Amino acid sequence: MKFRSFAKINLGIEVLGKREDGYHEIRTLFQSIEFGDILEFRPLADREIRLSGTDASIPWDDRNLIHRAARLLQQDFPKAGGVEVLVTKNVPAGKGLGGGSSNAAMTLSALNGLWELGLEQTRLQEYGRRLGADVPYFLAGGLCLGEGRGDVITSLPDLPVYCCVLVLPSFPILTSDIYGRLSLTSPSEDSKMNRFLARREFGLLENKLEETVFSLYPRLKAIKSSFLDKEAVLSLVSGTGSAVFGLFEDRKKAARALADMGRTEEALLVETLSRERYWKRATAGV
Repeated sequence: MKFRSFAKINLGIEVLGKREDGYHEIRTLFQSIEFGDILEFRPLADREIRLSGTDASIPWDDRNLIHRAARLLQQDFPKAGGVEVLVTKNVPAGKGLGGGSSNAAMTLSALNGLWELGLEQTRLQEYGRRLGADVPYFLAGGLCLGEGRGDVITSLPDLPVYCCVLVLPSFPILTSDIYGRLSLTSPSEDSKMNRFLARREFGLLENKLEETVFSLYPRLKAIKSSFLDKEAVLSLVSGTGSAVFGLFEDRKKAARALADMGRTEEALLVETLSRERYWKRATAGV
C-alpha cells in the first residue's frame, strides 16, 4: 500500500513560557499543504523492519522516525508483523515543514491498517506524542490548533483553499538552535491567535520565533518582505525552519510571486488542504 505524507506550515506561533520538562509551552496553528513524500509499505513474513529512501542525507536506519514508529507498535502488539518501507522523499529536512513527523504519523496510520490493530485516532496520537511534538497533528490534518508542546491537537473548521508559494533555502535550521537563543518575555493575555480564530483576519497572525530566526538568517526576512510586497495575505517562516511561505487568495498573484522568487530561490506553488482532502489524498494509494 502507498500513503502520501503531506507537509505543514505554521500560520502562527505564540510562545507562552518554558516548561518543567525543558520544552516550551506554545500555541500554534497547523495547516496542511499539498506537498509531500510517498511511503510504500510491503508486509514481511517476520518482524523485521526494512527502510530505504531516495534522500541520501537522511539516515534510513533505527534513528529514523518511520523505523521508530513501526517498532513502537511492534513492542505493544505481538500480532504486529514485519514491514518494508520505501520512501520517495520530497520534503527537505530542517525547513520547518514537518516532513519527518508526517512520515511517522502516516506510518502509524498505515501499520494500524496493515497489521489490523484497530486503534482509534486518539490512541494513535498518544503513540505520536512519544515520537515527536508535531506527529499528533499529522494524524488529524487540515487546520488545527496545537497547544502544550504543540502536541495537544484541536481540529478547527477549515479555511478556504489558498495558494501557497514556498521558498526553500538551501540551508536547514535546527529547532534547538532557535529555542536555545529565544529570549522569553511575558506573553500578552490578549492572544492575536484567538482574535484570528474569531475574525479570520490574517494580519493578526505572527510567528514569535521569527525574530530569532531573522537575527541569524536576515535573508529570510527579505523573502518575507518580498511576499508581503506582492500582496500575500500572510507570510511567515514556517515553525523554526528555513522555509518561508506566502499565502495568496489570487492564483495569478501567486504565480507572479513564484516567477519572481524563482529567479533567485528554490520555490514552488502548492495549495492548502482541507482535512477531508488531506485524508482522501493521503490514502488514495491504499
